[in-house]
Amino acid sequence: MNSNGIIAQWVLSLCAVILLSCVAVVHAQDVVDWDSLSSEQQAVLAQFEATWATLGEEQQRRLAAGAERWQEMSAEDRDEARERFEMWRELSDEQRELIRERYQEFRDLSPEERDRVRTAFQRYRDLSPERRQQLRERFQRLSPEQRQRLRERLRNRPRERQ
Repeated sequence: MNSNGIIAQWVLSLCAVILLSCVAVVHAQDVVDWDSLSSEQQAVLAQFEATWATLGEEQQRRLAAGAERWQEMSAEDRDEARERFEMWRELSDEQRELIRERYQEFRDLSPEERDRVRTAFQRYRDLSPERRQQLRERFQRLSPEQRQRLRERLRNRPRERQ
């Protein structure tokens, strides 16, 4: 190999080392070190301190972002969130999995379909508690096949009626 070939190989090797170093630095910046969290975030996430280093990077980022959002919430919003967390904890694993599946189904809908679902849900929430209870009881009396047909009818009804 001539000297130009050796120099070219040396330059390629140097570039590879520099590139790998850059990737390592960027990767290291993605890791959320416990000590890099604010004292407020640490207080919110105190239950995770002992296991923080074992959590995946994505989970650490989500938890840190959630702790930040928590700090920005009003006292009323925090109370509501605590209630939802408590309700979530009381659910069985099967119920949680069903909710996760339904949420993913919702996320997979087109933006127009998601808007339709939100609008329909808002209309349902605007009903009186008595009327909502009547509809729930009526739905629960249906067979699984009848429920499925009802869902399909509601999905396929003309958009202008919604």
